[in-house]
Amino acid sequence: MSLFATPEEIEALFTRADGSYAFARWGRPIAPIVFGVDDATLQTVKGAVEAVVTLAGHQMAETDPELGSNLMFFFFRDWSELVDVPDLDRMIPDLAPLVARLNAANAAHYRAFRFDDTGAIQAAFVFIRVAGEAAKQPAEDLALSQAVQVMVMWGDQAFATTSPLALIPGQKAAVLRPEIAGVIAAAYDRMMPACADDKSHALRMFARLQAPIEKRH
Repeated sequence: MSLFATPEEIEALFTRADGSYAFARWGRPIAPIVFGVDDATLQTVKGAVEAVVTLAGHQMAETDPELGSNLMFFFFRDWSELVDVPDLDRMIPDLAPLVARLNAANAAHYRAFRFDDTGAIQAAFVFIRVAGEAAKQPAEDLALSQAVQVMVMWGDQAFATTSPLALIPGQKAAVLRPEIAGVIAAAYDRMMPACADDKSHALRMFARLQAPIEKRH
């Protein structure tokens, strides 16, 4: 059974600040690359992405035929560092004013998506400022949280008050909350669309979460 009591709870996960509904999932295998970390953290991030991709029943790839890497993680200590990254302004429109806004807001992270002609996710860029609370967070938890949040396009406030992860007493590493894992799996059901802007989409996902696991996909 679903851990969500109503379809409206799922709907809220994909509702924007203006009240509109917007969902998208990846339409191609994910080929990640990570900048600004050591080899151990690199493997941690890629391992987290692979775990969430496996959960979704999606695929990973070494390279993307069009982009090379289509999921890029950037780790840094100060937002101003992004302005000096070669060619990043070609991938992220209006990079300088965006960096200024994020710096002024003391933001911890930011995600940007590109979409293909069908509305599915084509590429994603994840920016993580390793300072403050983020610097204290275990690398495994930080990586898993970001992997979850880039697997589908969530609403603005989906995890504003509640993390997608949960701590289990006696364990150091956090785990993905089962209700969020269920939503990701339902979102990648082969009968579900790659993108949606109608709230009935949330109702369809809710129905799949009620079905026995063996009947999904």
